[in-house]
Amino acid sequence: MKPNVLGIDIGGTNIEIGIVTEDGQILKTFHYPTKQFPTAQDFAKTLQNIINQTKDYNIIGIGIGAPTANFFTGQIEYAPNLQWKGIVPLEKLVNQATNLPTKITNDANAVAHAELRFGAGKNLDNFTVLTLGTGLGSGIVVNHKVLYGSHGLAGEFGHTQVDPNGRLCNCGRKGCLETYVSIRGIMLTYKELGGKQDLTPKQIFELAKNNDPIALQTYRKTAQILGSQLADLVHLFDPQAIFLYGGIAHAHELIIPTARDEMERNLLNAFKNKVQIKPSQLLDKQGAILGAAALIWENLKN
Repeated sequence: MKPNVLGIDIGGTNIEIGIVTEDGQILKTFHYPTKQFPTAQDFAKTLQNIINQTKDYNIIGIGIGAPTANFFTGQIEYAPNLQWKGIVPLEKLVNQATNLPTKITNDANAVAHAELRFGAGKNLDNFTVLTLGTGLGSGIVVNHKVLYGSHGLAGEFGHTQVDPNGRLCNCGRKGCLETYVSIRGIMLTYKELGGKQDLTPKQIFELAKNNDPIALQTYRKTAQILGSQLADLVHLFDPQAIFLYGGIAHAHELIIPTARDEMERNLLNAFKNKVQIKPSQLLDKQGAILGAAALIWENLKN
């Protein structure tokens, strides 16, 4: 059988695992709540069991996308949205448990790899992917390569500061972008604007589609904050496009028009009307799994 790889998306709420072919087909998936694994060692043991149970798939490597994962060190470093605290040498732990080549990167960078290999980024040199979910991450592509920076930590757009006296972030700072543009952020905004129930962003989205004024105002305010920050991102990296990925991106018809208007309003004249904001082509195709798998396929070619 042709070789396949495991692509793993570790999120603050769920862990998604897929067996992925070289051309981006997902043959089989596994799903776990993140809290099921008190330690990274527990997770590595589960991967070992999966490998043992799927020998017929000829798995030759494991790619992982995780919050604050460092591509250079193979470690998850102080992830604010995970119960695994401090520095976690996940790449080493998984390699030792499975005896397979393993690569790890930031979860948003994994989606950027997927967009490069399987999505709209195949024909672009410079773009950014935003992952909108439990937190807000970004994968930045410059000259058709994912940008990692000097220490492997580039792309923490969610921790740019909107308001120094704003909401307390899980990272310990106040006013980070992801405290406003994330699952928790949208829920808080809805309540602050007068929403009477604890609703999920999906439920608020459904209300907004039915013209509920508080729900509409919630998404409008969220999009305005995002758009304002996107102007700064454009000034720094001059991308051709910005792609939205993740659960919240399914509400892109409510987010993108307002975010684009706010971004354009805050851009320097030289940058105006040059950058597109679009939903990711991989929005419904498990892009984080595909991107994690792409780490292995790309590494095998190098």
